[in-house]
Amino acid sequence: MAVQIGRSMNNSRSLLMQVRCVPWRCMSALPQMPPCDFKPDTYTGISYERAQEVRKAHLNPALFTFYKKPVMIHQGHMQYLYDTEGHRYLDLFAGIVTISVGHCHPKVVEATHKQLNKLWHTTNIYLHPTIHEYAEKLAGKLPGDLKVVYFTNSGSESNDLALHMARLYTGVYDSVSLRNAYHGASPYLMGLTALSTWRYNTPTGFGIHQSMCPDVYRGPWGGSHCRDSLGQTDRPCSCAEGQCEAKDKYLEQLMDTFRFSMPKDKLGAFFIESIQGVGGTVQFPKGFVKDAFDLVRSKGGVCISDEVQCGFGRLGTHYWGFESHGVVPDIVTMAKGMGNGFPIGAVVTTPEIAKVMGNALHFNTFGGNPLSCAVGSSVIDVIDEEHIQEKANRVGIYFIKQLLQLKDEYDIVGDVRGKGLMLGMEMVTDKKSKEPMSGPAIAEIWENTKNMGLLLGKGGFFGNVFRIKPPMCITEEDVDFSVAVIRKAFNDYLNKVQ
Repeated sequence: MAVQIGRSMNNSRSLLMQVRCVPWRCMSALPQMPPCDFKPDTYTGISYERAQEVRKAHLNPALFTFYKKPVMIHQGHMQYLYDTEGHRYLDLFAGIVTISVGHCHPKVVEATHKQLNKLWHTTNIYLHPTIHEYAEKLAGKLPGDLKVVYFTNSGSESNDLALHMARLYTGVYDSVSLRNAYHGASPYLMGLTALSTWRYNTPTGFGIHQSMCPDVYRGPWGGSHCRDSLGQTDRPCSCAEGQCEAKDKYLEQLMDTFRFSMPKDKLGAFFIESIQGVGGTVQFPKGFVKDAFDLVRSKGGVCISDEVQCGFGRLGTHYWGFESHGVVPDIVTMAKGMGNGFPIGAVVTTPEIAKVMGNALHFNTFGGNPLSCAVGSSVIDVIDEEHIQEKANRVGIYFIKQLLQLKDEYDIVGDVRGKGLMLGMEMVTDKKSKEPMSGPAIAEIWENTKNMGLLLGKGGFFGNVFRIKPPMCITEEDVDFSVAVIRKAFNDYLNKVQ
């Protein structure tokens, strides 16, 4: 297995980690996590062994855990997690892209306590201040006529409602999503989610069709200038300035879906993630989303942007992922980072589309409750006051540059992509074949990074993409530690297989 050895890290912060960039046949010192003054509480709860027994006997058997010996998390502080044995971990997965401003951020905790002591819940058949204050604040963050907010409890519930709303508004049942997309795992949404690993053998997805995923790395088209990212594919690109042949070819595939799978010249909704999350941080060719929206609207359809993972500044350059594509959707769905881990979601749309939900009674018992609205409002305040979006951009640029250096060094790193703090690194057997790295090989590297104090996500259809979506409060020092750990895990793996 060939390994490309690149330039050494030229960074003063490397002294902090006590590690050098060395050829993979040499062993580097164990990377040192940046210091932190926070002291976790001593854990006194259920034992690890008893928790395993309870999980097996009483919890959903479909729940899966990461790692051979799952981590039992006891406490969180900003970008760090602590297990029941007192070990500290740098969290690069943020509870599946959910912790936005940091675990137990003090301002969010304070807002939660304040509301807890005042009013936990009252149904929205009564007025309460928090939902009105938060709805106005949230709507103020969205462009154009996106001003009507429906509060939900999760991203799946938001996408359920958005699909229902689009069908009522257009009067057309048939809708489209992209292959490799993830929009939730409820029975209603399994048709939108186009990953077989998340679908059960039950009737689902009536009236939902999938078009080819415009993946410029694994798809048939795409080259070295396609993405809005510092990370580009190695495939050559012959496109003229301002043009993208790959975009045009993928758009033709979308048009074919309309031609052969939809009622003639009719479309309900088109769902799209700004960057595919569970699918492995897949980015589309520049201009694809804008032209796809134009095409959808020409068929009478509505455009729905799933911002559950990309929203609230995570992409750095923009507050919403769809803004990075130069579009304004008809409906936006959101959750996850919206509540920094608290269960809250929303659908935001235009007054015209919102009217269709008045044709029958519609109600959500917990959606927009005082507690969730207080949390969500404080998250927006923290993003603004602490310049979280700008930090995601700055640290994200620094991070992807370091990951691209790893790509230069190692033939097992096939692709690095993403924006801000939504990054992905695709692992392969070698760059030339692009054959996905096997599950056991990925697991070995992954387990090693955990043992060194780094928690990474995994994704992609083949499970071979390391998903890097940390709390947006991480620092450049955290990035240096992360890269040193990943480099050492690569070296350990390659030393073993040779």
